Amino acid sequence: MSSATITSEQGAPATPERTGQPAAATGDRLFRLLTGGAAWLVLILLLGAAGSMAWGGREAFQTFGWSFITSKDWDAVGHQFGALVPIYGTIVSSVIAMIVAVPISFGIATFLAEVAPRWMRGPIGMAIELLAAVPSIIYGMWGLFVFAPFMSEHVEPWVTEHWATLPVIGVLFDGPPIGIGMLTAGIILGIMTIPFISSVMRDVFQAIPPALRESAFALGATPWEVVCKVTLPHTRSAVMGAIFLGLGRALGETMAVTFVLGNAHDFSLSLLMPGNSIAAAIANEFTEADSPIYHSALIALGFLLFVVTFIVLAIAKFMLLRIERKGR
Repeated sequence: MSSATITSEQGAPATPERTGQPAAATGDRLFRLLTGGAAWLVLILLLGAAGSMAWGGREAFQTFGWSFITSKDWDAVGHQFGALVPIYGTIVSSVIAMIVAVPISFGIATFLAEVAPRWMRGPIGMAIELLAAVPSIIYGMWGLFVFAPFMSEHVEPWVTEHWATLPVIGVLFDGPPIGIGMLTAGIILGIMTIPFISSVMRDVFQAIPPALRESAFALGATPWEVVCKVTLPHTRSAVMGAIFLGLGRALGETMAVTFVLGNAHDFSLSLLMPGNSIAAAIANEFTEADSPIYHSALIALGFLLFVVTFIVLAIAKFMLLRIERKGR
């Protein structure tokens, strides 16, 4: 037996496990440093972007105060600016988009995960994912040249005739059928967000352990009962996350909305009338800002979009937490 082997057996030189422990600890520390740094970097960048917009819009906030948020005046010549119309347009068009997109996305995801034959799931799923990659300006051009004329000729006249006379909600559908407006923009946004929401929902539904579905079917449950009592309760958080993803896309969408919203700073409760959104106003008017207060007002709009998005998503997250607590 050689002296080197004896030394090894007596433990003088470190064993391979002992030599690997410091290296593993260093690797763990480096891994934590890199992943933690990436997470904090995103948060710092977001706070930096919000802070820079707030600083850029300080002149507008100092000049108009709270009336910048509550006023519907927007006079570039007279240097009077209020953000009520763009804020209202952003929220209303996003709500219409979710009303359109969520049921359709749920139907698509349920069909692909529970009903469709296996050979059909791949092509349809791939087509939906490709729709998510279509640039928003394509949706905007299609909306302006194809969908808006269809709405003005076939949908809005019927809506005005039958729904404008309804009590309370009739004012939402009373207006001339000109095609472009809040309703058309909301539907276009809904169509744009369907691929995002449905793709995430489908992946979540397909990730459910097969034993859960098989157990439910073994107990005599129908496919609809499996979806309602097994799939949705098991994936509630992920489904809400998919809806948040679509809502965030709708709140910040710019080009498609710019084409079909009408870009008018006129406040109207009617969904058939032209309006404006924060993103569309910034995109349309930033190059035309010919004074410091005009420029500051547009940057302040960007800060308000950040705030509105944060508040809406925070409320949605709070509602999700309450649903989860009730479900326990």
